Amino acid sequence: MAIEMKVPAVGESITEVTVATWNKKEGDHVKLDEVLCELESDKATFELPAEAEGVLHIVAKEGDVLPIGAIICTIEAGGATASVKVADAAPAAVAVPAPAPSAASAPAAGPTSVLEVKVPAVGESITEVTVSVWNKKTGDSVSLDEVLCELESDKATFELPAESAGVLEIVAESGSVVPIGGILARITVGGSVAVAAPAPVVAPAAPSAPASSGDANYAAGHPSPAAAKILDEKGISAASVAGSGVGGRITKEDAVAAVKPASAPAPSASAPAASAAPAGGTRREKMSSLRKTVARRLVAVKNETAMLTTFNEVDMKPVMDLRGKYKDKFKEKHGVGLGFMSFFTKAVCVALKEFPSVNAKIDGDEIVFHDYCDISIAVSAPKGLVVPVIRSAENLSLAGIESEVVRLAGKARENKLSLEEMSGGTFTITNGGVFGSMLSTPIINAPQVAILGMHNIVERPVVVDGQIVVRPIMYLALSYDHRIIDGRESVSFLVRIKQLLEDPARLLLDI
Repeated sequence: MAIEMKVPAVGESITEVTVATWNKKEGDHVKLDEVLCELESDKATFELPAEAEGVLHIVAKEGDVLPIGAIICTIEAGGATASVKVADAAPAAVAVPAPAPSAASAPAAGPTSVLEVKVPAVGESITEVTVSVWNKKTGDSVSLDEVLCELESDKATFELPAESAGVLEIVAESGSVVPIGGILARITVGGSVAVAAPAPVVAPAAPSAPASSGDANYAAGHPSPAAAKILDEKGISAASVAGSGVGGRITKEDAVAAVKPASAPAPSASAPAASAAPAGGTRREKMSSLRKTVARRLVAVKNETAMLTTFNEVDMKPVMDLRGKYKDKFKEKHGVGLGFMSFFTKAVCVALKEFPSVNAKIDGDEIVFHDYCDISIAVSAPKGLVVPVIRSAENLSLAGIESEVVRLAGKARENKLSLEEMSGGTFTITNGGVFGSMLSTPIINAPQVAILGMHNIVERPVVVDGQIVVRPIMYLALSYDHRIIDGRESVSFLVRIKQLLEDPARLLLDI
């Protein structure tokens, strides 16, 4: 029986590790608690001990980056070693053929059926997903509801469970982009797993050196991934660093302690001058599947919509005065703080009722109007920007909106948002002001046709009733799809939001 060795949880903020050094090789016999390999995170290097005795089968190679819970290797418990020891003086190669199984010992194949594992429908606007990580391999036995792989869309990462027990055959490899309904894998239900007979084992007649000597030095002079990065940043060659790791491997600590050797003496007048190497370095980092999907969808939005942006400015003093006056009592009564997002969300809901084309979407050659306001709020999460939805925001009070914002933002930071909580919005609000943005042109969140961008609040001199006064001003930006929203509607929509925020009593009186 094969035991799967997975990446253990090694810290609250660590989500992935790098396989640094394998101390054993494919097919080696390992003992319980014997150190198999070294794993590196961005904070530390740690060892992975064997969970059982048996024959090792390596899944992840040195340098591979694995998420927490991914399979590193398997151990065939109770298996024999894959090699046969032969005396050094053996005159010739000795072949040890594997015995052929008898007909009586071969398992009887029962009736089988093949189940296709397809990409499920995961959201209204999601048309394709990217296969991120397979937790199982082709030929593995899987159980009902066992997680087979992770799929990524431009909005979230989610797991795909097995719909039945059986033997797995992978169709779409990691990194593949598969449309909704596309086939990811097949599961053979029933029957037995076909196991190929082991190949004959050939022992060398007279090895020129003991096998252990080669094993001890195979990593000598080679840096681990973390060490290589540090050496590259320092501009130090790995050849000039002595490794203290297993087999002479250069560890992260070796790289940190390494000092750049003194430069060579200047060449004599008769020697030709060498061209100076650039002082800075470069590094490459593979784009994540989620980032590639987001990039592809954003480019599609730019290419498929007639996107324009209109701007206006809002005097935030009335909202700030109202908030300053009642924020303590508001929090005491409702248990949440009174922020700016609830005022903007309320104002947007009122304006959307008056300008329904801003709250619509295009479906083929038809315009679909929404009689409700599901407001998407852009939130920065550890894996990137996510857009959870406040459902029926027009029916919520300021306290109700603030409670939803706190709840959704908390789930976003913990990567616990469900696909339902990020699907189906009709209009989006994004606040670049929290990062210090003064002005931007936000990009539409398809299939929506408009998005409102908030920015930071800056005190500026303005003219009020013929007098120059200092007021807290925020720039607003509305990006919209000109195919169904005219310039008059977009400008009027933004002006309406300005009116409601500069006189917040309108929100309470619904005027």
